[in-house]
Amino acid sequence: MIRTVPETTGEGIELYIRTYYSLLRSSGDVRIRSLEETHEGMKSSLHLGAEKEAFDAGAFIYAALRLPDCIYEAKRIVMGQSEEVFMRGGLGDIAQWTRVDAPARRRRMLFDGRSTLAAFVSSVSDIDDLIPCLTAYQIEWNKLHRRVAGTQVGHDIAQGKTLATDAFDALQTALGAERDDLLRLQAAWGPKWDECWQSVASRPLDLRINSLASGFNDYRKAVEKWWDALVAAADGASLLARPIYFVSSNPHSLTNPLSGYTQDQREELVALAHDGDGEGLAAEWARLMAEEDEGPRTNFLYYMLRRHLRGHADRVAAWHKAEAGVGITRFDEPFALDISAQVIELNKLRPECLDARLQMRGLDFLADSPALIVNVDYPLGFAAYHLLSQVASSSADLLGVYIMGKAATLNGRVGDVMIPNVIYDEHSRNTFLFKNCFLAQDLADTLRYGTVFDNQKAVTVRGTFLQNRDFMSVFYKEGYTDLEMEAGPYLSAVYEDIYPQRYPVNEIVNLFINAPYDIGLLHYASDTPYSRRSSLLSKSLSYFGVDATYACSIAILRRILEVEVARLMRKGG
Repeated sequence: MIRTVPETTGEGIELYIRTYYSLLRSSGDVRIRSLEETHEGMKSSLHLGAEKEAFDAGAFIYAALRLPDCIYEAKRIVMGQSEEVFMRGGLGDIAQWTRVDAPARRRRMLFDGRSTLAAFVSSVSDIDDLIPCLTAYQIEWNKLHRRVAGTQVGHDIAQGKTLATDAFDALQTALGAERDDLLRLQAAWGPKWDECWQSVASRPLDLRINSLASGFNDYRKAVEKWWDALVAAADGASLLARPIYFVSSNPHSLTNPLSGYTQDQREELVALAHDGDGEGLAAEWARLMAEEDEGPRTNFLYYMLRRHLRGHADRVAAWHKAEAGVGITRFDEPFALDISAQVIELNKLRPECLDARLQMRGLDFLADSPALIVNVDYPLGFAAYHLLSQVASSSADLLGVYIMGKAATLNGRVGDVMIPNVIYDEHSRNTFLFKNCFLAQDLADTLRYGTVFDNQKAVTVRGTFLQNRDFMSVFYKEGYTDLEMEAGPYLSAVYEDIYPQRYPVNEIVNLFINAPYDIGLLHYASDTPYSRRSSLLSKSLSYFGVDATYACSIAILRRILEVEVARLMRKGG
């Protein structure tokens, strides 16, 4: 293990970051076009075609999926942490604006229906994410505009004489684009395909942005409001008075194995797999049924549950009722911070409802447990620091911190799981050394499609666009093969929970010595930026992402139950 602080060579990246933070200090609007040159100069791995005249479909679709579909209607984007910040900034009562969402990014955004988009930011990571997405989107939009504006098909689409749907082949010819790229763009724009193309053909994009998010305390206040709302929502669980196992994962994979609801709906879920099957799920179910292992079949049912619930309020109500019956309280309507959470009372869990992979000796002891699991839908980047700092400072006792999240792998494949015990954090420039409570054998019996790698070294990056091949090469040479966004900020919060001082900067930080509870990090690979193999940056993990997700979730739940049962047995003995 190389126990040195890595020296990065990201001058282009640093220049880009300094440029937009410098410009955002202005009280007036900043035109995105003023950032295009430095954006192109950093040679982002996600936007390698930024400087070229050819359309970079991958970068554009990646950005489009992380912006609301009304973005081309907006002229101005304003960032802030709370309604009070927006009101102080002169936007008035934005509560009456329309909520708009991005398919691949959880961020509360409101649109006035005319030209202004209000984007709620929960940390600097939202800024580091939003600015490059807007810049990449505008660069590639304007490439499309330049290609079609002077053509007959472009003129006809702009004038409303024809629809892009009816002129697909002519558009492809005018753009000189690959058909598959155009089909991917059509899928990303969905029902707004024709409307978006009319705008592309009609005008270039000239977005402006303004940041009202200037104060660190405003981020802290936003998290405090989120926490107060969670405490109120889980009033019956006495959140402030009970010890907590903190988990950062997603809203469903941690709760589905606990409620037993999915098994009760087994017949309906299997039937749904054969109804309008576009993913080959019926064949997959047949393959699973031919095998002895029940775990993959259960994962399949968990995946089908999403479809079963979608658009059916009565089914969602029944699902929530089943969860409430085993002590799960959902917090799905956060305000400024778009981070949902679930509070799970261990003494209300029913062993007979648990996923078979969670069965173990001593579960009856849980009836006497005062502990809770607080699971948060993993936040973006540095918001993790604010979130865990709030939970740690407000809870009666913290019994464990368990983090699950997506990552890019430099030496594995999509669907693999990495278990790091060294984290280099781009925010603090610290290298964290810690004992990860998970080992490869903890997931070996539950991961079907991928491979588990423990004793890994991970890098917490500031943003997905804010990395390039030179940046990754530096870390790869030093043995860092796992790129993600939350581990470093979480460990900074853990440091401040353990030590009576603020986390250090640019140091090697050893958390082996004084950590009084479990620290567990599991990263499942969703992208391979050094490989030409399948990249999932511009699409969903779909069904095959379920395997790694539930392997991680089962490992986390099994660890928590084992630790809590052992704790109760010690107290009882």
